[in-house]
Amino acid sequence: MLEDLLTEQANPASEGIDARPTLEILRIINQEDAKVAAAVAAELPSIARAVDAAVAAFRRGGRLYYIGAGTSGRLGVLDASECPPTFNVPADQVQGIIAGGERALTRSSEAIEDDPARGIRDLLDRGFTAEDVLVGVAASGRTPYVLGAVEEANRMGAITVGISCTPGSKLAAAARIPITPVPGPEVVAGSTRLKAGTATKMVLNMLTTAAFIRMGYVFGNLMVNVQPRNSKLQDRARRIVHQATGVGYDRAGELLAEAGNDVRVAILMAKTGARRDEAERRLAAAGGRISEALNG
Repeated sequence: MLEDLLTEQANPASEGIDARPTLEILRIINQEDAKVAAAVAAELPSIARAVDAAVAAFRRGGRLYYIGAGTSGRLGVLDASECPPTFNVPADQVQGIIAGGERALTRSSEAIEDDPARGIRDLLDRGFTAEDVLVGVAASGRTPYVLGAVEEANRMGAITVGISCTPGSKLAAAARIPITPVPGPEVVAGSTRLKAGTATKMVLNMLTTAAFIRMGYVFGNLMVNVQPRNSKLQDRARRIVHQATGVGYDRAGELLAEAGNDVRVAILMAKTGARRDEAERRLAAAGGRISEALNG
């Protein structure tokens, strides 16, 4: 029953919040939000397994898919949409599927989330294969649309991950890698766009950021896969080469030009004195990871 779900229960800390002054309302929300990071921290080993699964999929040419309904679906679409501009990866490498399609990003489509067959169809229509990884996202852990897709992905032999905020959920039981941060009841009972949504966003941030760090798109803490396609990105690319190597800003620009505007190649050239072709060869042999190319 829905009333048994932790995400649906009333929170004693926010009892009578409607009669509180604005500042006190905000303090209560803030105090509850402070519990989210600890809830996510408890799931770090499971999150690490999911990251490693995504990296393995990327290295064999697979992709990472999110599927969800409502807030959960929107958060998946958001994280997927931010990967190309942040890490310069193909638009289809991380994909977000939401029940109801693009229209549901701004208008609710509650009825569709009760249809497991629709979840399967939407997943397959996006070209999902056994080489990919599917992350089902549902705060309650019981959304039929998500469960249908996860069960189909399991049947195909794919790696499945389930992110929910309810202990012992159906999604956790169905997924090969369950991730279950438990931030507790919401300030507004049942409004999972609050703590559950924040916990979910934190997990999604970790999944893609850590995966692309492992793929070599970060050196130190710099985004080294940026492509300088406009003046802002050209300046950023120069500054990244400058910060990563210690060469002057002008020399960084020269190295970028010599490297065909490839930031990682320019960094290797600066650090090793290698010509472009040799730097490209070393980078390819290291799977795109600058640190390994420097040690190779």
